[in-house]
Amino acid sequence: MFPRPLEMNSPGLFVTATDTGVGKTLVSCAIAAALRRQDSSIRVGVSKPFSSGCRLEREGLVNEDTEALAYFADARQPLDVINPIRFRKPLAPAVAAADKRARIDYDALQRGMETVAADADVTLVEGAGGLFVPIDPDHPRRTMLDLAAAIGYPVLVVCRSLLGTLNHTAMTVELLRRRNCRVAGIVMNGFDAEIENTDPSIKTNRQWLEKMTGSSVVAVIPRFKPELIQPHKGVLDEALIDLMSTIHWRGLAGW
Repeated sequence: MFPRPLEMNSPGLFVTATDTGVGKTLVSCAIAAALRRQDSSIRVGVSKPFSSGCRLEREGLVNEDTEALAYFADARQPLDVINPIRFRKPLAPAVAAADKRARIDYDALQRGMETVAADADVTLVEGAGGLFVPIDPDHPRRTMLDLAAAIGYPVLVVCRSLLGTLNHTAMTVELLRRRNCRVAGIVMNGFDAEIENTDPSIKTNRQWLEKMTGSSVVAVIPRFKPELIQPHKGVLDEALIDLMSTIHWRGLAGW
């Protein structure tokens, strides 16, 4: 369990994924851009509570996912508020903290998240890796799922479109429901109909995900050319933002 309650004074979404590298940051940035396009007056808060694989600069550790989120949300808070817990090595947070014999600063975590939410109309919280990623070396069974449950936001699950996604996504949704987390929906990333000859599952995965989980696939993001999708460089193809702008994200966030 998470060691303390979190008072998030705005509606929001917690964005998780079936694994690392599935597209959480891409989806979170696209949602932030879509929300601002839908209503330019909306204050979009973004939070990346834990990150690893950071680079070292004069001001300290900086995470490129956090920079991307801040850019597309036009965030007001500094990066160390948006992303209070940072590690240099690309490891799970608990493993990275154990490696440097550090303890998790829950005071900084709580201050950062609640500061972001207090200054936003809607808040997007991006997890790290999947739900069972450990976050505290002193409590090895404390995971990203505990954080999601403590926040209480509806959870958006980002998954791959390829073979294997049924198992990984269904397990993720089941874990959320066992912790009484509301599943806002599923986003399938990297859909490419042209690979049907080598991966026939691409044709039926959406239908079967909805059958197996009882949750809606709210968006299917096609595979874009890499140069058109570079959130860390401030680049998102307009077609992606157009697609995401057709979805009522405020409703999914409970606003």
